[in-house]
Amino acid sequence: MDFKFSPEDEAFRQECRSWLEHNIPHDWRDDEELHDPDTREEFERRRAWHRQLYDDGWMCIHWPQEYGGRGASLIQQVIYNQELDRAKAPPTVNFQGIARVGPTLMQWGTPEQKQRYIPRIPPAEEIWCQGLSEPDHGSDLAAVETRAVDRGDHFLVNGSKVWTSNAHRADFTTLLCRTDPDAPKHKGLSYLLVDMKSPGITVRPLVQMTGESGFNQVFFDDVQVPLANLVGEKNRGWMVAMTNMMFERTIHGGRTDMMVEVRQLTELAKKVDRGGHPAWQDSYVRQRLAGFACEAAALKYTSFRQLTSQLKGLPPGPEGSMMKLGTSGLNLRMQDFAMELLGPYSQLEYQASGAIDRGKWSHRMLAARRGTIAAGTNEIQHNIIGERVLGLPKG
Repeated sequence: MDFKFSPEDEAFRQECRSWLEHNIPHDWRDDEELHDPDTREEFERRRAWHRQLYDDGWMCIHWPQEYGGRGASLIQQVIYNQELDRAKAPPTVNFQGIARVGPTLMQWGTPEQKQRYIPRIPPAEEIWCQGLSEPDHGSDLAAVETRAVDRGDHFLVNGSKVWTSNAHRADFTTLLCRTDPDAPKHKGLSYLLVDMKSPGITVRPLVQMTGESGFNQVFFDDVQVPLANLVGEKNRGWMVAMTNMMFERTIHGGRTDMMVEVRQLTELAKKVDRGGHPAWQDSYVRQRLAGFACEAAALKYTSFRQLTSQLKGLPPGPEGSMMKLGTSGLNLRMQDFAMELLGPYSQLEYQASGAIDRGKWSHRMLAARRGTIAAGTNEIQHNIIGERVLGLPKG
């Protein structure tokens, strides 16, 4: 088994790494993630970074060249993601559009839809969110109650979506809605493109325990959506939605290098005091960190298994659920251990005066729980592994 990348891919890595080293904003290097993402100022700051990536050919690299991408291979997409993680690059502002909406429209969109929407996604001229999850239905994506009634030249939409990331900034949303209420659960669904400025749309922020409100609940009250905004066939939107989710899995391949977090936690252990000496000198602390490093390495090679399957053209396997469980669980345990290392300093809030590393560890600890819920709860992932891999009966 050969884990080395080809000379061509390593050259691509060095090109990407060099560009990031010369272009990541210096104020971001100083503060890492210590910026309030809810402010308009920070959003525009990230949009400017997004545009810089785009202008220099480092945005949508996995897209075909005919749509403005570089036509990068899956291996190169993984390398690109690894280098973004390694450099702790600032976030961009149109993830949903790039990872899901654009590729989905390439496959399912009409020529008019492709021409109208796709070119504005890479430069972040139009921001996208997605309307999938609904209140009271957890991770059951097909339990759609939002209704879209065909009125001839438009759909009339009523309902609500929840956990909608960036809805408060978005210009458009995709919307999975029910167009045939008498059809079975996964049937009778349609996939629409909706202008977020349409009359009848209300966006309400959901404040997290970090104090941030990037998630939202979106209400649709007699919202008119042109019939031309239907993607794919009416009542067959589940197929389009599954295409959307498949693209998400592909772009996420190899994105999380947990060793980056392990190294940062190690630096914290060398910085804080434990019994009158740096915590790093304590064998218990080093043992815990070594355990985290072993888990991070195991996740890395599990991601390579997932990558190998994709390179062979195979559909996503159980590795996706294993990666989601492994990364979210490891991250949660590492942030808990950071609180243990900080001792009484762990009580200082994010960016509080006197907080070690400006309180980023307390912020990460509070944020870590959402990773066990997002993209399908860990309970759902356990069920997938139990039923589809281990062959256990459904509970």
